[in-house]
Amino acid sequence: MSSTLETSEIEFAHAVRRALDESVAELPASALDRLAAARAAALARKKPEPIEAPVFVPALAGAGGVFNVAAPQSTGRRPLRGLSLVLPLVALVIALIGVTSWEDQRRIDENADIDAAMLSEDLPLSAYLDHGFHAYLSHAR
Repeated sequence: MSSTLETSEIEFAHAVRRALDESVAELPASALDRLAAARAAALARKKPEPIEAPVFVPALAGAGGVFNVAAPQSTGRRPLRGLSLVLPLVALVIALIGVTSWEDQRRIDENADIDAAMLSEDLPLSAYLDHGFHAYLSHAR
């Protein structure tokens, strides 16, 4: 129902435009000059549309104005002010390195346990090379 309403509105707009285009030819030249002057005056008075560009303002929670450019500098100098942000970052990097190395060592230990369990069983080495290893295991039982 709304599409029929939209199409009827579009058809009406086309009909109005057609009627205005046909009646322009009948207007005297002085009226056309006045209309052109009024259009030029209206365009001259039109305010330019403001262009809005996004502004990036870096703000770090808990930084205390260390990286905030707009923050005024305090009169008392604190020489260790930069460490309040750098020290937690260094601790985070060290913690990530520690967790990564611990995970790698755990994975190596698990693989070593699996290898030791496989080599300590009573299976011949040819069983591991055989493509029918699962068939060998099922017949051995």
